Amino acid sequence: MNRMTSAVETPPEIHWTENGETRNADWRSESGMSPPRRVVIADDTMTADTAYRFACEGTGLLWRGDFQNARQLLQALARRVDRPSRKSAKAAKAAKAADNAKQGTPGAIAMPDVFHRHRLTQSQRARTLGMVLIPFDQDHSVPLRRAPDVKQACTEAYGEVGRPYLASLRELLGIVGAHEWRKKGVIIGGSEAPASFRIHPHYGVFAPVRTDYAPLVAQAPLPKSLAAESLAFDIGTGTGVLAVILAKRGIARVVATENNPRAILCAKENLQKLGLQNQVEVVDTDLFPEGRAALVVCNPPWVPARPSSTLEHAIFDPDSRMLRGFLDGLASHLSPGGEGWLILSDFAEHLQLRTRQQLLDMIESAGLRILGHIDATPTHAKVADASDALHSARAAEVISLWRLAVTP
Repeated sequence: MNRMTSAVETPPEIHWTENGETRNADWRSESGMSPPRRVVIADDTMTADTAYRFACEGTGLLWRGDFQNARQLLQALARRVDRPSRKSAKAAKAAKAADNAKQGTPGAIAMPDVFHRHRLTQSQRARTLGMVLIPFDQDHSVPLRRAPDVKQACTEAYGEVGRPYLASLRELLGIVGAHEWRKKGVIIGGSEAPASFRIHPHYGVFAPVRTDYAPLVAQAPLPKSLAAESLAFDIGTGTGVLAVILAKRGIARVVATENNPRAILCAKENLQKLGLQNQVEVVDTDLFPEGRAALVVCNPPWVPARPSSTLEHAIFDPDSRMLRGFLDGLASHLSPGGEGWLILSDFAEHLQLRTRQQLLDMIESAGLRILGHIDATPTHAKVADASDALHSARAAEVISLWRLAVTP
């Protein structure tokens, strides 16, 4: 739950020399990447090896050639960054080190170090691949040969802009991909399930493509106290997916909270599409709304680590701030006999970033007790990817819905 204001803030400038003239434009980066300090002009005549050398140096490549050739160049750079032999050897070494650490082998690399090295590698990869720069006109059109129409996608990400700008091709492809997800939506509940529905995520709002946790909210037994007042809170609603599930389960009124402007708009649009706008209210606030409810649900970011960009706030929760905030405020927002549902993966425990005992201590110190929990096993592709540096943690991951109540 973090406000994302980059679409309306004054963007930084990027400067370069072209045809003997000093030029500048706005720099757009929703990932928070700073503009390259040095920029050279690149086109179809530049070899992938030359481009790779520039990119590794942190030199931006302002593309003036064919757009589709720029995409091919980006793919060529990715192959060089991800050289299979190096990647496999590094991943295998990291995975083995993590397993050795679990077994207490002397000299082994601890899992937190494996995790942080993995994140550093991913950050460096993103920085290198982000060096292919694309020019945009004020209306978000791309003045390159064979460039696609990306006006709508860029408007959704950047809003209206005041002048031409540059952005990385890698970010543009992510924006276009997010636009396609927004158009077609994500099926929640399975295409064959009678109660399935589509959620349409907006750019910058965490897309529920991992639907492992949704069935937990759909199947957990509802508190009996809902009979007295059919009211539930969904804390940090994002796309609104859990609020929709609660409404479809027959809860008469759901208050969904959020403080990310993009997520608020996204949730409201999803509720409108599903005809639930009168049943679910979206409130702009941090964590809890006013009052108490018989059911309070929260799916906070699962990993207690610092996000490196605004787009990572839905994944990483520094010092477990949102988790602690939810637990510490839950007792004062539950009606008598009510329950709090915490949806949380134990991935952080396998990364050794948080222990199970620390979680239990947080729950107890908040004046809460555990009524029980139901679990789900992740099914995403990385679970089976043995080359992934974090494979041992991913393979052991379990997602749980913790049923919490106020301690008598």
